[in-house]
Amino acid sequence: MSTSTAPRGIDYDYGAGYSDVSEKASGWVGFAAIMLGLAGAWNVFDGILAIANSKVYALNATYVFSDLRTWGWIIMVLGILEVAASFALFGGSQLARWFGIGAACVNAFGQLMFVSAYPFWALSMFAVDLLIIYALSVYGSRSTLAEV
Repeated sequence: MSTSTAPRGIDYDYGAGYSDVSEKASGWVGFAAIMLGLAGAWNVFDGILAIANSKVYALNATYVFSDLRTWGWIIMVLGILEVAASFALFGGSQLARWFGIGAACVNAFGQLMFVSAYPFWALSMFAVDLLIIYALSVYGSRSTLAEV
């Protein structure tokens, strides 16, 4: 038995508003583009600090290979890739979506390798990269990229 108060034959559209899939998808893709830009800018800043041997990072940390300066260059290059992917996503192409997913994946692995230098921040950046990958892979279809 239906408890609806709507008269028969009238179909109300309860899906209008924010619950609309295309609006939700464009919100996630916009979030991913903005977070890629912010994460990339912060990675460039982190890379510069590591190259300059700043006192911000943990002393006597053991890295997967090489030293803090090498990882500074790696993190800075990953940041530049993320900033480029962010700008490309605002263009709305599928190639930009895949480039953004790739940049976030590579940065996620890079942050896990950099965890000995600055543990809390590297794990936070890893979590942000996972959200970016989720947003672009689930909601980054052709129709939603055109709306961003």
